[in-house]
Amino acid sequence: MSFDTPFSRGQRPRPWHAPLILCAMSMLQFFIAVDVTVVNVALPSIGADLGVGGHSLTWVVVGYTLTGGGLLMLGGRLGDVFGRRRTLLGGTTIFGAASLLAGLAPSFPLLVVARLLQGAG
Repeated sequence: MSFDTPFSRGQRPRPWHAPLILCAMSMLQFFIAVDVTVVNVALPSIGADLGVGGHSLTWVVVGYTLTGGGLLMLGGRLGDVFGRRRTLLGGTTIFGAASLLAGLAPSFPLLVVARLLQGAG
């Protein structure tokens, strides 16, 4: 008679902080969703304040999406090389700093650059 334990099958026990990691990741995903929603709602105001037409305003949303999606695999590889925690904290820092820059951007080109940096973060 053999007793199967998680250790005998090569599995590691779940760390005690796994629920905290899940909460942190969920909060980060929530911040990203709020960011996209706020920008979509604010696009008409952004266009009026910065004097930009509708076609150019597309870059505020598309720039973020393109860099975020395009660099996603690179972010995974950086997580493998430098560690997931360090990569997550670095990306979150870049995203936060770029969000501040986007909020304070006095011109449309700077706003687009800030959104590209947000996507990279």
